[in-house]
Amino acid sequence: MEIFTYDWIGMVITGFATLFLIGEILVNMRGFFALLGIGFITVYFSVYLETSSLIIMLIIYFVGLLLIVIDGKLLNDGTLATIGVASMLTAVALPAPSFGAGLYAVLGVLIGVGSSFFFLKVFKRREMWTKIALKDRLTKEAGYSSMNKDYEALVNQEGITLNDLRPVGTIRIDNKDYSAVSNGQWIPKNSTVCVVNVDGTKILVEKTN
Repeated sequence: MEIFTYDWIGMVITGFATLFLIGEILVNMRGFFALLGIGFITVYFSVYLETSSLIIMLIIYFVGLLLIVIDGKLLNDGTLATIGVASMLTAVALPAPSFGAGLYAVLGVLIGVGSSFFFLKVFKRREMWTKIALKDRLTKEAGYSSMNKDYEALVNQEGITLNDLRPVGTIRIDNKDYSAVSNGQWIPKNSTVCVVNVDGTKILVEKTN
C-alpha cells in the first residue's frame, strides 16, 4: 500500500486514529468514534508491517489506550494515562521506516490526544472524566448547595460545649454536634459559646458572658 508518499501523511493517519479513539473514551458516541479510530490505526500499521508484527503493535497501542481508560475509571491521577500515552507513542514510532516518519507519527498521536478534548465542548462527556476535567467544582459560584452553606448559617448562633475546648472540642447547636475551635482560649465543658466565624467547615467560637 503505497499511500504514504510523504512522511507527514502518517501524522494525519495517527492523528485521526488517536483523535477518535480518545474521543470515544471522553464522550459518549456509542462506538462510532471507536470504529473510525480503529480503522485509521489499522491502516497505519498495515502500510508498514506484516500481519504478525501488525498484531503486536496493535496490542501495544491498545494496551496504552486501556491504561488511559483504567486511569479514568479508577485512579484519576494521570499516572496510568501517562504510561498509556507513552505506549501508544512507542507503538506508532517503531514501525516507521525512518526517523522523520516516526517523528511525524508521534506528533500525530500527541496532536490527536490534545485535539480530542475539544469533543468535551460539543458532546456529552462520560462520567468517569468529571474529576480530570474539573467540571464539578463545589463552589458557590457554580450554584452548589454544599455543606459549607449550612456551616455559614451558624454564624452568631449560640451553643453549648460538650467538652473542654483546649482550644479544639465539640459544641452542640440545635441538637446537632459540631467540631469547633476557640480563639486560643480554654473554654470549660457546658459553657455557652457563640459562633463568631466560619471558614469552610472550621467553626470559630467565643465564650459568652
